[in-house]
Amino acid sequence: MDIQSLITDADGDAIFTYTPRSSDFPQHDIDFRSEDAFRSTTNDELTTPFLRNDPRPLLCHDADIENFYLLSPDATSLAATLPEQSSYAVASVGLDGLPTEIHEAILDHLFGFRISPQSKSSVDLACVTKPWGTLHRYSRRKEISQLALVSRVWRPLIQSRLYRHIKIQGSHDSLVRAANFFMDHPHLANYVRHLEAWFPVFQPRYGQSATDANSTPVVTAAREEGLATAASYQLPYNNASLKQVFEFIGLILPGVSVLTLEGGERRKAPKVRNSPPASLGGFVSKSVPVLASIRTLVTKGQWNLLREDCDFSFLMAAFPNLCEWHGTYSRPKSKSYLTMARFLPRLPSTITHLSLFLEADYRREMSTPGYAYKVAQQVHFCAKLAEATPALEHLSYTGRICRAFFDVAALKANPRLTRLKSIDLTVKNICRSPEFQSSGTGIFDVSFIQNFENLVLGAIRSMEALTALNFLRIRYVDLGKSTMHNWATIVQSHLMLTTGLAESAVPPLNPYFLMRDGRCTGVWSDTLLRELARVRPMAQYEELTENFGDLAWNKDGRLYVSTQGNRLRVRSLKISSYRIIQSNSRP
Repeated sequence: MDIQSLITDADGDAIFTYTPRSSDFPQHDIDFRSEDAFRSTTNDELTTPFLRNDPRPLLCHDADIENFYLLSPDATSLAATLPEQSSYAVASVGLDGLPTEIHEAILDHLFGFRISPQSKSSVDLACVTKPWGTLHRYSRRKEISQLALVSRVWRPLIQSRLYRHIKIQGSHDSLVRAANFFMDHPHLANYVRHLEAWFPVFQPRYGQSATDANSTPVVTAAREEGLATAASYQLPYNNASLKQVFEFIGLILPGVSVLTLEGGERRKAPKVRNSPPASLGGFVSKSVPVLASIRTLVTKGQWNLLREDCDFSFLMAAFPNLCEWHGTYSRPKSKSYLTMARFLPRLPSTITHLSLFLEADYRREMSTPGYAYKVAQQVHFCAKLAEATPALEHLSYTGRICRAFFDVAALKANPRLTRLKSIDLTVKNICRSPEFQSSGTGIFDVSFIQNFENLVLGAIRSMEALTALNFLRIRYVDLGKSTMHNWATIVQSHLMLTTGLAESAVPPLNPYFLMRDGRCTGVWSDTLLRELARVRPMAQYEELTENFGDLAWNKDGRLYVSTQGNRLRVRSLKISSYRIIQSNSRP
């Protein structure tokens, strides 16, 4: 039996009929005068971001649909049902009437997203190693500057981006020109938040021979008349002192919160003076200008800025509210380690983020250089670095390190009060005992791999005291070219060149250890697994593999590895697997 037989009779007539039932409630006409009761008051209209002259809802109007209706057979009846043109007039909103968030989004698309100087650069643990020194200033190109003429709303927004990060030369003439400019345009000074001051290490001297002891080889320079003349370079005589730069900031740019000081680099480079010399005449005050607004300090070419204890005291006294310090040395020197070993124990408790780059060349060493011996004979730098950790929240370091750093840091830390959340170490080399000081670095060095495992083991054990630590990265970067220190290393480097091992042999196999939010990747062994399970039971390795993959030697005598899924980094590096490539280092 189908449904059609249930609702029709034998003749096909419908059995059931439906008659609409009249409403039991009387119908009343709508009083449109009561519409005023639903209108917003005057105060509501003032607080509404999009004001409307007509309280009725806006309708979506399409000219093509209207033309279709008018050309249809029932165009007369349909046109009569269309609302009048004046009944749904759209309120016109110009560019200046848009919310500020939309203007910011448009300018972010043109300029790029900006980082607030008030926020710490290390909030995101994934970008904990990104220093302020890598930030670029906005371009001063004419076409971008002319965008300020688009509207009155865009003018302050674009000017705030153009003058948010500026760079000036640390000379007397440059400071005077900058002061005159901002005094003529005082509204632009309020936009400056990041100031870079770079101090020249040489300046040209025209028309004289290059026989001066402070000059460099002669170059050719052209005058305005088109005549070429010999120009030598000499030490700068017009550089300003740090005190004069700080006074300029306090008087002209009081809103600066990020300060970059670049000392430069050259042989026998002059040191930047803390105060102007007394030979300039007048009374020279020994007081230190205080800049309470500075929260982040970036020092490049730090050897020309900080050499003595008085230099460090002068700099720290000028910034009582300093929270972040990013220091970079241009060249690896023994003096860099020795001076920082004196500064680190005296680090102010207000500094919570410390980033140091003592050796950032990322070159593989054939043997330990001479300046490392000199440092080891006077002080153990790793222990001095650990003395600065109790007040820190984030630490980033590039240089020589060993397990003693984590041992001393664990002794100095209070498990209940420790604030250290992230540690990022880039290993140049690992401190060895005196009899193994000649050892180098790289995946083919047996001693280096063993000491790297001990370094990771010390880091895992220190987490028993460093309870707040949730980001830990220890990595070794190998760019290939080794540093030559003596004839023995020259011969050894020649042998490696002939075997094809002078360049970074297998970049995916460079040892590293990464722990982020309880998930670990990198080197592992049975000892590391047991210690990690004891200290952090919730932490687990993402994957554990017994080998590195398919290893083979190409026709040039170089080793290469075929990783799973063509990934650039192997996520599991078993320590014992390094012995395989070490025992077969030559094809």
